Amino acid sequence: MAAAAAAQGEAPLYKDASAPVEARVRDLLGRMTLREKAAQMAQIERTVASPRTLAELGAGSVLNAGGSTPRERASPADWARMVDDMQRHALSSRLGIPILYGTDAVHGHNNVYGATIFPHNVGLGATRDAELLRKIGEATALEVRATGIHWTFAPCVAVCRDPRWGRCYESYSEDPEIVRSLTTIVTGLQGQPPSDHPHGYPYLASVRENVLACAKHFVGDGGTDKGINEGNAICSYEDLERIHMAPYPDCMAQGVATVMASYSKWNGEPLHSSRYLLTDVLKGKLGFKGFLVSDWEGIDRLCEPHEPRGSDYRYCIAQSVNAGMDMIMIPHRFEKFLEDLVFLVEKGEIPMSRIDDAVERILRVKFISGVFEHPFSDPSLLDIVGCKEHRLLAREAVRKSLVLLKNGKNQQPFLPLAKNVKKILIAGTHADDIGFQCGGWTIAWHGDSGKITLGTSILEAIQESVGVQTEVVYEKCPTEATIENGEFSYAVVVVGEVPYAEWTGDRTDLSIPFDGSDLITRVANKIPTLVIVISGRPLVIESEVLEKIDALLAAWLPGSEGTGIIDCIFGDHDFVGTLPVTWFRSADQLPVNAVAANYDPLFPVGYGLRMFSTYEDPTSK
Repeated sequence: MAAAAAAQGEAPLYKDASAPVEARVRDLLGRMTLREKAAQMAQIERTVASPRTLAELGAGSVLNAGGSTPRERASPADWARMVDDMQRHALSSRLGIPILYGTDAVHGHNNVYGATIFPHNVGLGATRDAELLRKIGEATALEVRATGIHWTFAPCVAVCRDPRWGRCYESYSEDPEIVRSLTTIVTGLQGQPPSDHPHGYPYLASVRENVLACAKHFVGDGGTDKGINEGNAICSYEDLERIHMAPYPDCMAQGVATVMASYSKWNGEPLHSSRYLLTDVLKGKLGFKGFLVSDWEGIDRLCEPHEPRGSDYRYCIAQSVNAGMDMIMIPHRFEKFLEDLVFLVEKGEIPMSRIDDAVERILRVKFISGVFEHPFSDPSLLDIVGCKEHRLLAREAVRKSLVLLKNGKNQQPFLPLAKNVKKILIAGTHADDIGFQCGGWTIAWHGDSGKITLGTSILEAIQESVGVQTEVVYEKCPTEATIENGEFSYAVVVVGEVPYAEWTGDRTDLSIPFDGSDLITRVANKIPTLVIVISGRPLVIESEVLEKIDALLAAWLPGSEGTGIIDCIFGDHDFVGTLPVTWFRSADQLPVNAVAANYDPLFPVGYGLRMFSTYEDPTSK
């Protein structure tokens, strides 16, 4: 029938936008060769994309690694031009199947210079504000769309149970109920599905304003033993389901289009080859109808520790695809992947039915995404990247994410600070550093220091906010002479972590870097002091340090809009954030969660002081 239609010069059914999605999927699938199907299952890095890989071989998807950009400080227009050029090649393939381009827009469109950088997830967890998360999703989607990109690898819905984990800042909370409540970002990214939308079926409201979301990392990534990245979650299925799987049905109820598998293991079995969890549970029990994507070189790890990573590639491919993986984030060995996957199917080691299921799912998402009808970027959106409205939203998010842990001594509040004083000291490694403020996954994969993108540092925001008569003295590491003789009304000391991503952030020593406790003590011995901690997790605050200082503020990794912090410390807004994770006393206590029988933290989950209103513990409601 398809051949007859083609012979009469009719457009094939799959190109008919008015036809039902499932009919289009079946029609296109029936026209594809095994090699074309295998290519749709491949996701390649943008540096591998070429006329050959896209037009001749028909790769299904392209991504950029963190920090992989069209050029240094590439503009939104540069990004859109690159993606559109790739799409033109893809559309010139035999069947004209467009690519999906994916990127890690995990706290705003964070690979793009000048984009709005929102607080990382741990800070958003402190807001407990589901509607704010939806708005952040909407803003992020618009900035991603402006660059021609269709898909973000977000949100991370990990439930972090151990702050030693290098990805703890990507988790909203150690409490699965808080994580569940903040999955509203999926609706922000993809749009609001209608009330009768089938559970688990992928959804996208608008090809102009929304992007495909990706719930990750399925499953147990935040529960590994000792918080080791890519480690082993040792727990019963009941605990895995109750704690770590809990946010996924919420994402599916919102039509999340894709799910990414976790690098980690569950009781020794790698998730990338777990047929039980990927197929029986995710696609079966949970009813997920979108597609499942591997993590970066995730399948290559499957031949470890017996063989070097990725050395037995056919074994890796067979294990993951047979387990239920639909798209493989290769990202570089595309032609090797294509040859090996075709070989495995022809030899009967991967059934054709598994290939068809994977490609059906990928095509379903492509059809619902509208990329067949609207393959190219919309230039009218370019000016929205980093716009004032989005920066004001990020500033609001910063305000709401701040958790006030101490305010004053002997029942005398220290905050709000006075704007009109004679002289103040600003100190610390993190007072004037946008890169440190933003953390990992910003411009570079692991983040960086300095003016890596546009934004306002804490120092700059203070300088803009204080009275004209107030002298602001800034010394990153003030001398004894400055501290002794400065005659300061107060000091603001800003300390914290160096940016990191994934395994580079795994730490057993959670003391404040750069001798932060020593700096705090030296200043607070002589000057009334507010300490602001910039970090992706709680850090050790020694009791003697806590006693010396006048106020303590957890600001997490606030992103580009440092003014949000100043909005609160000078009293224009009250603090409303509450701890999304346990603030432990010492690393010896780890792992420690609110459900522990001998729970004795420095500050419990849900703790957070107010300046103007009486404190009410939200966990007691």
